[in-house]
Amino acid sequence: MPEGQIVVTGASRGIGAAIALDLERRGYRIASVSRSGEAPAGYGVACDVSDPGAISAAFQEVAAKGAIVGLVNAAGAHSEKPTIELTVEEFESTLRLNTTGLLVACQNVYPHLVARGEGLIVNIGSFVDRLAVSENVAYASSKAAVGAITRCLAAEWAGAGISLLNVAPGYIETDLNRAFLANERIQKWLRRRVPVGRAGHPDEVARLVGALFAENIVFLTGETIYIDGGQGVHIR
Repeated sequence: MPEGQIVVTGASRGIGAAIALDLERRGYRIASVSRSGEAPAGYGVACDVSDPGAISAAFQEVAAKGAIVGLVNAAGAHSEKPTIELTVEEFESTLRLNTTGLLVACQNVYPHLVARGEGLIVNIGSFVDRLAVSENVAYASSKAAVGAITRCLAAEWAGAGISLLNVAPGYIETDLNRAFLANERIQKWLRRRVPVGRAGHPDEVARLVGALFAENIVFLTGETIYIDGGQGVHIR
């Protein structure tokens, strides 16, 4: 059985919850970090990941319960607005949650993984990091930065035995977008645009993340792994 705890941010719902459940199924003890503190797996830790001080306090709370062996940064939010109407405050708010909070979490888990001499950090990005998406400049920018952070830290921390990967999903059906994706017009668009003909499921992303931890391929680091049904490479 795996030993130690994996911290999963954004674990109360959606992709984060599915990841927490899959990792628990594989035998890991899960610290489910979210604003609400709800825990679909393991135990809950309430934390606003847009607040660096709250992140630090959360890691101290988790460390008091045992060794930390990994981190999944799944917390984040989607934002969509015509760019000409986007305020600087709104842009920075998206980056603070999706990008700055992720970086701070990486910084906080670092000493725990260094102490072990190994560890894996999986960041949850998005396939929009390489696409032109109208009215998504803040969100796409934040997710492109996630890929850059992953690459830079992978190079910087490899000598300490720490691997980093960026898992970038396409359209994934969750409770937040289920009604939108159920619209027949959207369903028709997905069947035409996504080679597999549908949106993905949270458990598909979760099983990929779980496999990365289970296999522990140290030589695989710094990469972005797209899980989007082939949409990002499909020209039609």
